[in-house]
Amino acid sequence: MQKKQSPLVQFHFLEKASFTNRTLAKEVVKEIFRKEKRRLAQLTYIFCSDEYLLEINKQYLQHNYYTDIITFDLSSEGVGEVTGEVYISMDRVRDNARTYQVSFQKELLRVIFHGALHLCGYKDKSEREEKEMRKAEDKYLRLFLSKVKQ
Repeated sequence: MQKKQSPLVQFHFLEKASFTNRTLAKEVVKEIFRKEKRRLAQLTYIFCSDEYLLEINKQYLQHNYYTDIITFDLSSEGVGEVTGEVYISMDRVRDNARTYQVSFQKELLRVIFHGALHLCGYKDKSEREEKEMRKAEDKYLRLFLSKVKQ
């Protein structure tokens, strides 16, 4: 009998970042998929610059503006497991942390969880969808923080 493989969550840094508790962040990402009743196969996060993400935004989405995150669902049709790539601009995360007066770490975690939630089916185009997304982000940030304090 073939053993079921554990989901793979990877972090790749094209930009340097002070990011503590990386292993715990990956565990919470896996937990997001479990709690949202989605099967995760593989999720790769690429932490990059504004310019790098702008080029991806132009090339793949035909958008000519900076953004903090772009999520690609690379899942195969009918397989039932999620495979994805999440690109995060470290420049935007830093700026947003200052704007919203939160720590860089907290803002980075929010964006990491945001990408996972998109792959679990959450949207954020309407005001109602954005409110649901924020509620879920906050829920998983609290989960992360509760595990840090243990």
